[in-house]
Parts: sequence; structure tokens; C-alpha cells
Amino acid sequence: MTKPDKKRLDGKVAIITGAGQGIGESIARLFAAEGARVIVNARSETKVTGVVEDIIRDGCAAYGVVADIGTSEGVEHLVSAALKRFENIDILVHNAGIFPYNPLEEMDDDSWREVLNVNLTSAYRLTKSCIPAMKKRGSGRVLFTSSVQGNYVAVPGCAHYAASKAGLTGLIKAAAMELAQYRITVNGVEPGLVMTSGVQSALSERRRDRMAQYVPLKRWGEPIEIAHAMLYLASEEAAYVTGQTIVVDGGALLPQNGSFMV
Repeated sequence: MTKPDKKRLDGKVAIITGAGQGIGESIARLFAAEGARVIVNARSETKVTGVVEDIIRDGCAAYGVVADIGTSEGVEHLVSAALKRFENIDILVHNAGIFPYNPLEEMDDDSWREVLNVNLTSAYRLTKSCIPAMKKRGSGRVLFTSSVQGNYVAVPGCAHYAASKAGLTGLIKAAAMELAQYRITVNGVEPGLVMTSGVQSALSERRRDRMAQYVPLKRWGEPIEIAHAMLYLASEEAAYVTGQTIVVDGGALLPQNGSFMV
């Protein structure tokens, strides 16, 4: 077990996708503060550079890799760059995801394919690419940011997103079974309403406040609260946890319907 005076991820190397903002950025900052050497990945060079510089300024270790993990080439570049820089990979956090609004009747194959590539297919590619390095280390943590969407609830116009997140649950369970023999665990976090910069831009304050009333805790979650769930799953404290997901939603799934909360 982790000693109280020791950082929980001391000496670990962690790849974090979608780490240029929001939940991924919070995960990167928290993991770095807990002793991990983090590889910050996103498609935006400006955002990656900003996060990396902040982490280094705080006295922690970080390295930025700009890559589109929605492509096989992007995944290959990310993993090879991480190994070249730090030689090992102990933790993979696949957090990158997209959620465009496309009603089924209007959706085309390209829209469907893009969401599945970024949210689900990349999870398979990243996991596969990290297995050799983790086997060499004799252990590893594979973590996914999933969602309550697709697994418990649905939102109109997001069928592709729901399908991708439901698919992650199946991948988590199957990969956990296959990789347990190598002491590699596979788990996920399923956030509910989380107040990211994207949410603030997309929804008015009035609508955000109204949505919060349907959550028993009467508020949106913060990205750092998802990051702390990820930290537990990445730590030695979760060494006996695999094939599982943790719902972090302020209790939103508890009521039978919204009428109980207004």
C-alpha cells in the first residue's frame, strides 16, 4: 500500500489524451502533482504547450505530444514519443472525446465514423499499443473517461456518442480479462454533468442552473472531481480493482425521474 508520506504516483509515466483542457487537463495536473511524469496529449499545440509549461512551472514533470488519436498514425506517434522520452509507460488515461449534435435522421456515415474513431476505436488502438511496454514493466493501469450516456441514460442527437461510450464498457471488461495475467488493470470513470469550459460556452447560465436542479447535490461536478476518481484507479490502492467503472454524477441517476427533484 502507498505510504502516507509518499506521492501516490511517484516515478510512474502516464499518457493522458485530451489533456489540453477540461477533465483531461485536471487529470494531468493532479497526476503530475502526485509524482507522475505526464505526457500531455491533444490536437491543439497551443493548449498542450500551455498545460505542459504550467506543470513544469509547478516543479513537476511533463512532456507534450500533439497528435490526433482519432487516427492510427496519431496513436503510433503518441506512444512512440512517450517511450522515446521516458522509456516506460505505466498508466494510460484515454480521456479525449467528441460529442457533436447529430440527430439520427440527419446523421451521415462520416459523422458516425468520426465519433466512433475518436471515442472508441482510439481506445482499442491506444490500449493495444501500450500493452508491450506495460508487460515489460510487469504491471500497468489502463483508464478510460466514459460517460453515464450510453450506459445508463441517453440524450437526443448523441446516438453516436452514446454508442461509443457503451462500447467502452464492453472494451473495459474484455480487456480486463485478457490483461489481468500481466497485472494490468483496466477501469473507467463515468461522469455525469461536469462544468468544463466547453459546457460554459455551449449552455447559458440559466440552462445550466436549471439542469443542476435535477441533480440531488444541486450542482454540476468539477473536472478535478473526475480526476480524483482517476487518481484512485491509477494508484496502488486500486491494485485489486479491474473491469469496473465508477459513476461520478452527484447522485443524478438515483431519482426515478426528474419530478422528484423539482
